[in-house]
Amino acid sequence: QKPILLQGHERSITQIKYNREGDLLFTVAKDPIVNVWYSVNGERLGTYNGHTGAVWCVDADWDTRHVLTGSADNSCRLWDCETGKQLALVKTSSAVRTCGFDFGGNIIMFSTDKQMGYQCFVSFFDLRDPSQIENNEPYMKIPCSDSKITSAVWGPLGEFIIAGHESGELNQFSAKVREQLSNIKEHTKQINDIQTSRDMTMFITASKDNTAKLFDCTTLEHLKTFRTERPVNSAALSPIFDHVRMSSLPTSCDALNLLSSPRFFHLAFEEEFGRVKGHFGPINSVAFHPDGKSYSSGGEDGYVRIHYFDPQYFEFEFEA
Repeated sequence: QKPILLQGHERSITQIKYNREGDLLFTVAKDPIVNVWYSVNGERLGTYNGHTGAVWCVDADWDTRHVLTGSADNSCRLWDCETGKQLALVKTSSAVRTCGFDFGGNIIMFSTDKQMGYQCFVSFFDLRDPSQIENNEPYMKIPCSDSKITSAVWGPLGEFIIAGHESGELNQFSAKVREQLSNIKEHTKQINDIQTSRDMTMFITASKDNTAKLFDCTTLEHLKTFRTERPVNSAALSPIFDHVRMSSLPTSCDALNLLSSPRFFHLAFEEEFGRVKGHFGPINSVAFHPDGKSYSSGGEDGYVRIHYFDPQYFEFEFEA
């Protein structure tokens, strides 16, 4: 593998995300900087300046015209991807933990933290109605009183969102009517990350209970479990192979070996088959390139690494 090192943040990475085509990579961290890079060579294309606190989440719409970010400065912001201009600002009562565009790019959702006496909410805004942003009034707002949302993604066709909670629960919230569609609890501790498959039929969760689990997007049926001996920070599904990439926290046994080792598991057999060292300290976010030929990881060290697979990786998989 040939890593490309991206240095554009002063603090630990919180999330990394490719756009649909995979030519751009968006990165956010516990600093106010939002960076966008060319994924092919690691060149920084630009930054989106405006946040005043840690940025927890980032997403780009289907045709990469707009970028959405959520921050600990109690705001969710919409940007023009090409110019970096801030198009909209939604102020909240607490930190914005998760955000995302629906399939068509017309509706945004974000969740706020349960803190400082404020309840956790999931808010939905329709960008086709400018008055919603101007008046700071979403067309729908769903309270989550029991446990705050720590990760959330849109489901197929933008009909609902899938939310992971601090308690380990998974919920489906309708994007059309103010109701919870389903609820399960397969994890025993906080869900740190949720990522969908390329065709959005499945999603994988990463949890503090030392497991990553695969689910059906529509039914929330639990399909597979990938176990480690440490909490899992992030997990991603390969778009071309039956592979899962996971990152986890170091344990006390790693005190003399601070280089984190992202792990590769086989999707069907639930077995680990590889590790790649590189980051100094924990890895907080991982993502596969949409073409499956490379992947990226963002760490506590503030660096983002882009790894391109060697040709032997593809030859081995096809021979197998």
